[in-house]
Amino acid sequence: MKVYESKDIRNVGVVGHGDSGKTTLTAGLLFTAGASNRLLRVDEGNTITDFDEEEIQRKITISTAIAVAEWKKTKINILDTPGYNIFINDTCAALVAAEAALVLVDGVAGVEVQTEKVWQFAADYKLPRAFVINKLDRERSDFERALESVQQTFGRAAIPIQIPIGAERDFTGVVDLVRMKAYTYAADGDGKGKEGDIPGDLAAAAQKAHEALVEMVAEGNDALMEEFFDKGTLAPGQIAEGLKQGLREMRIFPVMCASAFHNVGSDLILNFIVDNLPAPVEREAIPATVNGAEATRKIAENDQPSLYVFKTTADPFAGRITFFKVNTGVVKNDANLQNVTRGTAERLAHIASPMGKTLQPVTDLHAGDIGAVAKLRDTLTGDTLADKALNITYPPVKLPEPSIAFAIEAKSRNDEDRMGNAVHRILEEDQSLRFYRDPQTREFLLAGSGQQHIEIVVSRLKKRYGVDVALKAPKIPYRETVRGTADVQGRHKKQTGGHGQFGDCWIKMEPLPRGAKFEFANEIFGGSIPRNFIPAVEKGIIEAAENGFLAGFPMVDFKVTVYDGSYHDVDSSELAFKLAARKAFKAAMQHAKPALLEPIMNVEIQAPVEYAGDLMGDLNGRRGRISGMETKGSSQFIRAQVPMAEMLNYQSDLTAMTQGRASFTMEFDHYDFVPQLQSDKIIAAAKAAKAGEEEEEE
Repeated sequence: MKVYESKDIRNVGVVGHGDSGKTTLTAGLLFTAGASNRLLRVDEGNTITDFDEEEIQRKITISTAIAVAEWKKTKINILDTPGYNIFINDTCAALVAAEAALVLVDGVAGVEVQTEKVWQFAADYKLPRAFVINKLDRERSDFERALESVQQTFGRAAIPIQIPIGAERDFTGVVDLVRMKAYTYAADGDGKGKEGDIPGDLAAAAQKAHEALVEMVAEGNDALMEEFFDKGTLAPGQIAEGLKQGLREMRIFPVMCASAFHNVGSDLILNFIVDNLPAPVEREAIPATVNGAEATRKIAENDQPSLYVFKTTADPFAGRITFFKVNTGVVKNDANLQNVTRGTAERLAHIASPMGKTLQPVTDLHAGDIGAVAKLRDTLTGDTLADKALNITYPPVKLPEPSIAFAIEAKSRNDEDRMGNAVHRILEEDQSLRFYRDPQTREFLLAGSGQQHIEIVVSRLKKRYGVDVALKAPKIPYRETVRGTADVQGRHKKQTGGHGQFGDCWIKMEPLPRGAKFEFANEIFGGSIPRNFIPAVEKGIIEAAENGFLAGFPMVDFKVTVYDGSYHDVDSSELAFKLAARKAFKAAMQHAKPALLEPIMNVEIQAPVEYAGDLMGDLNGRRGRISGMETKGSSQFIRAQVPMAEMLNYQSDLTAMTQGRASFTMEFDHYDFVPQLQSDKIIAAAKAAKAGEEEEEE
């Protein structure tokens, strides 16, 4: 592939709610630009950016893929991102490599739950954004209704620069409101429109929309505003320049029209990307740490090379593939760079430009470009690689913690031997997963964003690595705490001939606010316990708290103050004081009103308005508290706080209640007390499980 200078590169994240047509639009752009020889389809499982077996089977994007369209002597790196809530973290992690975002909105459904979330991701990265109202060929699609939903959600700065010609199955083209020209397309054609005059029946609507655009463009520019007041309009060149400036200053968010499925509007979208979106060297300096101090760095070619790794994939044949963005300098094939994050050296043999799963070899990559390289030894997502003389790191993307954990169990001894290694390969690829052993149950837990997320990992384990595992019901991470106070003594005394053991401490225990975890205070005066034994008291309390009191869950949000005690010159030891502290903890539990805490999730549901009553009734039945409701177009957004224990089967229940027309997002918010009835059941179940384990051990 040809090497491009920084000024001739555009990095665009294609984002939007699941099923808004991102992969189909990407396929259309690639075909129009000549990167593929025919219009590829998600339904046929042959698109360039949905190539993973799971993606083909489920017909959804699970992981961001990158493909290149070359258009008007410019290289466009298209990042086709996931839109479903359980994979949305991957979108957040990938947008760090983009300079702008195309936000897709379904012409039938309008703005949906994840549209707002990906918009916020792009806003956090300060990316200019433009909308594409897609699927305008579909039955019940309506450009005006979808535009209204966009403007209600994102404000009047979302201004059309195109309007559609025809509607639903008669949608055949668009009117360009800047040049006031019409472009018509052959369905399933090459995506290149035929220029002509605006149809007579659209002339008035086009003129009105043109005037609104001119006004919006003039608003933020004093020179253009004067011209507008003077002449009542602006020349096409002035509109184009003002639009470009407003877009980059994030005052204007242009709205375009498309049918990705029939490849209507692709050439105008490509023109828009090249003509209006910023090249990497035109964006403001990005955050970095230079020589240990916080700083910023401009993306520039005339600097020593440095790059940021934003994605890793595990290929069973090619091994680990590392995707990176060059932030400074020029990275050449066979370059030797320092992994500044880990302090190791890496050789970048066979650098490439990614085209879906294919890596197209290049000789070098300039600042701002996106590349891939296989078989780096130590480098993982979030790492910075740079020239040895350049002590720089770029901040890794912070992703939210997983919201649900399942126990996984190897089906055979052979699977058990290989499970750990295979899971760690997948963890390298997906930063939003966690894999750990529960110290209480000794089970291996796999935590992710939702049940489907975990199921896909299990499927990949089998298909890629031949490891067969069974999923068991998710464990709710209950916690224990105290509601009251206690003032108790813990005394450990043992005489065994020779040296005995003696430790004695008095402690006060009290509750702390939610989220405060644990606090330890030492108020010993006069040496009733020697200073060197105080850490042993703290350690004894911490160890006892890890195993809880009521049901074996870790104890949190409490404070212990050690204020008195006694010791023996010969028999006292760290171990004795640790054991004394454990006894004090148990004694305190008899008085401090121990209680169970459960995780409470923030839940947001988007559903057609007619289901709102049923859904709210269902949430109340799940001990949920409704915190807000909003109607946008034909959709109802319901926000609630619901205990995690009540949400484990929600996906399938929601699908059944709404015939699959609703979606929801869920993330951890806080811990709260479990009501007594449920608490008694949880404690009884935990005690029964423990008794069963003890019987097995005997």
